[in-house]
Amino acid sequence: MDELELEFELDSRLANDCIVLGDFPLSRLLLMNDANYPWFILVPRRAGATEIYHLSPQDQHQLIDESSELAEIMADSFSARKMNIANLGNMVPQLHLHHVARHEGDPAWPGPVWGKQPAVRYSEEQIAQIRKRVESMLVGEVSFVAGKK
Repeated sequence: MDELELEFELDSRLANDCIVLGDFPLSRLLLMNDANYPWFILVPRRAGATEIYHLSPQDQHQLIDESSELAEIMADSFSARKMNIANLGNMVPQLHLHHVARHEGDPAWPGPVWGKQPAVRYSEEQIAQIRKRVESMLVGEVSFVAGKK
């Protein structure tokens, strides 16, 4: 574990809006607490990173690998018409990549998901179901956190 990972702390806004599911080799895997959409976020565990180019070349490649794997699994698992992957950072500067499985007829289709609908919080039962589903999809890829927010 390098110094940047040791100093890593999840931004409080992400911590408040998301459920921590586990860790890929580089990134923390979060579930956005909004049942309107299948919406996951990857946050590289590197202190101070606000842009992809702030990562080492090796970490940049690892992030793309993790993002691609997550997107493919989400597309299959949630029968996505389109995967939206975004790195904005205007509200939360900490480097993070949104992964949203989109469907024709979802509350924001075909526009962006931000600000279209009030968030609908997951129930504890729904979180447990999603956690189980994700664990079965990413077995061996992610070290999972047991039932913590």
